[in-house]
Amino acid sequence: MLYKSLKLAAALATSTMLSSAALAGELVINTDTSDPAPKAAFEALIKGFEAEHPDVTVTWNLFDHEGYKTSIRNFLTADAPDLANWYAGNRMLPYVNAGLFEPVDDVWEENGLKDSLASSVGSMTIDGKIWGVPYTYYQWGVYYRKDIFDEHGIDVPTTWDAFKAAGATLTEAGITPITIGTKYLWTAGGVFDYLNLRTNGYDFHMALGKGEVPWTDERVVATMNNWKELIDAGFFLENHAAYSWQEALAPMVQGDAAMYVMGNFAVAPLRDAGLTDDQLGFFQFPQINPDVAMAEEAPTDTIHIPANAKNKEDAKKFLAYLARAEVQTEINKTLGQLPINKNSEVGDDKFLQAGYEMLSKTDGGIAQFFDRDYPAEMAKAGMEGFQEFMVKPERMEQILERLEKVRARVYK
Repeated sequence: MLYKSLKLAAALATSTMLSSAALAGELVINTDTSDPAPKAAFEALIKGFEAEHPDVTVTWNLFDHEGYKTSIRNFLTADAPDLANWYAGNRMLPYVNAGLFEPVDDVWEENGLKDSLASSVGSMTIDGKIWGVPYTYYQWGVYYRKDIFDEHGIDVPTTWDAFKAAGATLTEAGITPITIGTKYLWTAGGVFDYLNLRTNGYDFHMALGKGEVPWTDERVVATMNNWKELIDAGFFLENHAAYSWQEALAPMVQGDAAMYVMGNFAVAPLRDAGLTDDQLGFFQFPQINPDVAMAEEAPTDTIHIPANAKNKEDAKKFLAYLARAEVQTEINKTLGQLPINKNSEVGDDKFLQAGYEMLSKTDGGIAQFFDRDYPAEMAKAGMEGFQEFMVKPERMEQILERLEKVRARVYK
């Protein structure tokens, strides 16, 4: 399919990067944005850029998700495009360490991005340098039954003690404080992330993800003890290991559970199941340790300049364009997610508004999510351990010792 100067090449999982020698003024972009909304967003993004830069011809190589994951290291090494999309935080660390991404501190400095994209500086920085430009994310936090809170006189908790007190009130009323389905493990990773971010802060959380901290460290134990307090108090849905995250929505819809630690993608199915916006609310996961800044969980999509790119000059122009407030506004209207530029506009959906306000003001760092921030083998072992811990919290010491053995193997 050919759009004037926009060439779209589909790439399958087993394919290799299409060879394309960079011409003067040709900008080659590789992405895995093949789902309908991301694809439409990138089509509009590229057309907008070309309209402002008629001397630049954009060649867009569009991969499916699995094909991209298996091909990215190869094409970054052997036949690099000028731009490639990926993810923030520790997910970009292997490519930074391998010298396959280019630092773009100059783009940030020249365009004032440390101010306009301030919430993402930490997740885009490795070894004191900035390695790309983020363009979309979505919030995690606590979704709750506002009508149930109101009925039982519970205010939105902002502190750990208030959070536990809210749970005690709900438990006394026969309502499970937090629904969760851990059948596919990752939901437990989200709970761990927030407890660890609130107990120890972003820098420690990232150091743990990089394998720099033992799982038996007393600070990890402190996180797990905070989690154990909730488990022992009956905070979580019984038999959660038998439920997927979608199946665990039912108790919340039925009024048998009052909260869910979850991403914003849960809103649509909760609405589809019959909950109104008068019944459903959102709040920031409460503070635990007042000595650490409030970091958030917000998986972030990014674009990077490969170190071996042929047309870095136009690639930097594209990154500057991508970072602009009005451009991020339009991208995220199509994506149904949140712009990172604090000067962008967000639609009138109350949950997008709440997430944008929270994330734009975040100064404690943005984590990406457990299975993005950890290597695959460590992430799998960690989430298996969390599920086991939620069922058998008395096994905490053995679980952490097992995870420490995995760490020693994975990061050597």
